Amino acid sequence: MTQDQLKQAVARAAIEYIKPKLFNDAIIGVGTGSTANFFIDYLGEIKNQFAGAVASSDASAARLKKLGIDVLDCNSVSELVVYVDGADESNAYLHLIKGGGAALTREKIVRAVSKEFVCIADESKWVDVLGKFPLPVEVIPMARSYVARELVKLGGTPVYRDGVVTDNGNVILDVYNLQIIDPVGLETRVNQITGVVTNGLFAVQAADVLLLGTKEGVKTLFPS
Repeated sequence: MTQDQLKQAVARAAIEYIKPKLFNDAIIGVGTGSTANFFIDYLGEIKNQFAGAVASSDASAARLKKLGIDVLDCNSVSELVVYVDGADESNAYLHLIKGGGAALTREKIVRAVSKEFVCIADESKWVDVLGKFPLPVEVIPMARSYVARELVKLGGTPVYRDGVVTDNGNVILDVYNLQIIDPVGLETRVNQITGVVTNGLFAVQAADVLLLGTKEGVKTLFPS
């Protein structure tokens, strides 16, 4: 199977996974990225089984609206039944690195409001130790150089993602050369740097379940 076929398989599996959780007034959280896009497209087939969605990016919101799915402001929702999104890396604890699509802050907000986070990914995203994929950090523009210097002190090599502005009007630093042995600790330390909005580690609030697309089929994995 190609990587796109694996992504399609996990997106379809996610639809089947969430169906029993849906009801007429249910609001779901929807992520950003290529795998999430497949999920959104399939979501259009069952749009009459829930009330609407909160999107983690303007791009995902536009895709949902095109399918006739109501998109709500997160401030108008007290709780999301489920949040479905992809990841750039996952370990056995379902600690994730996200943010390759620069939507990490809104993704963290949607995750925080959700009862359950269902991560969907293909097997190339599965790792023993996080960090091969550079860690995205969303930064207030005027703090970019300061934050970069602080990230160097933590052992990383930050690179400005040139030409990228987040939906929040901020910039991204991608931090290379990290071997993340303590994801929870590093997530907390990076977030404490003045000028950081948030970073792409989802470890303090990890995924609840991972649907992993493999050549042997979709595996349903829970934190070790």
